[in-house]
Parts: sequence; C-alpha cells; structure tokens
Amino acid sequence: MPKTTLPNTTLPSAAFRPRFALLAGGLAGALALTGCAAAADPAPSSAGAATQAAAVTVTDPWVKAADADMTGAFAVLSNTGTTDAELTGASTSAAKTVELHEMTGSAGAMQMQEIDGGIAIPADGSATLEPGGLHIMFMDLPDPLEAGETVAVTLEFADGSTSQVPFEVKTYTGANETYAPDEPAGMDMSHEAGHESGSEG
Repeated sequence: MPKTTLPNTTLPSAAFRPRFALLAGGLAGALALTGCAAAADPAPSSAGAATQAAAVTVTDPWVKAADADMTGAFAVLSNTGTTDAELTGASTSAAKTVELHEMTGSAGAMQMQEIDGGIAIPADGSATLEPGGLHIMFMDLPDPLEAGETVAVTLEFADGSTSQVPFEVKTYTGANETYAPDEPAGMDMSHEAGHESGSEG
C-alpha cells in the first residue's frame, strides 16, 4: 500500500503562542470597547433648545418720562417660536418696584391693577403693551426719567429665561387713570405720573 504523506503544518512555537493569543485577545477587546462606546453615545441634548426670551422680539420699546413716583413702559412683544411664551415679570435699576399691569373698567373710569399671572404671547403671534392696556409699571422711581434717555429693562419669561432690552424715554400726554381700589395699602397710588391713555404727544 502506498504511504500517505500529510502536508507539513507548522504550529506556532511555544514562545510565539502566548504573544499570538495576547494579540488576538487585545484586538477582540478593542473591538468590544469600540462597540460599547458607540452604543453609549448620548441622545442629542435639549440644552440648545430655543428659550422664550430668544423667541420673543421686542419692537418700539419706550417709557413715559416722569419726574418722580411712577411711570409705565410699553412695547410690542412678538413670538417667532412655535410654542406659546409668557412674560412673567421685569426689572430695572430705574425703579425700585416693577410690576405687570392691566387696565380694567370702562372709558372715563379706567383703573390699573397688577396682573394675576403673566402676559401671554401666543406662538407666531404678539402681545401689545400700550397706554390704556397691558403695560409694565415702574414704581418708586429713584431719579427722574427724562425724554431722550435710555433705560435698560430685563424681561423675565415663564421658562426662566431673560432678555435685556433698552427702552427709550419719551414725553407722553393723555388722559389720566387711577389705580384699582384693592391695591396694597401703604403705597402712594394717587399720582398721575405713571399712566395715561390716548395718542403720543
């Protein structure tokens, strides 16, 4: 019977086998770690989502000139976003107290009172702050506000975002209004320097 000769197969030497095993194991481990890293990638963060302050643009911001006590600030707030926004407050160094106010009553007997809540600014809509309507109220003015000056006002929104807007001080003449009788006691609400309605003079 002819003799069968097997192919010459050379196994790794004893010295080479551990290195080969280590290399193979290291490569497998690297691939496994790469797969884990890819799977652990975080989802896109919502931290970069637009805030209400960024979505709301302010047009024609102005403040009525006043010698003392109180005055009003006005503007058009336009919401360019896809969700509703809400103005919840404001602050400025030009007044010790700042509130959001509305007018109640009828012609000839209009009264101002603080808004219970905020001023809604609908998505793709606007809210107008104007004499005789919604407005920002400056109280306890530390210094007179003269026409031509600029006042920095920080607007505060429901999501906690803020924006600082320069308001121009203007001379304004119109009919006088009074405060609602339920305003907090101890505050001088009888002055007419703050709010008026009619056309700008």
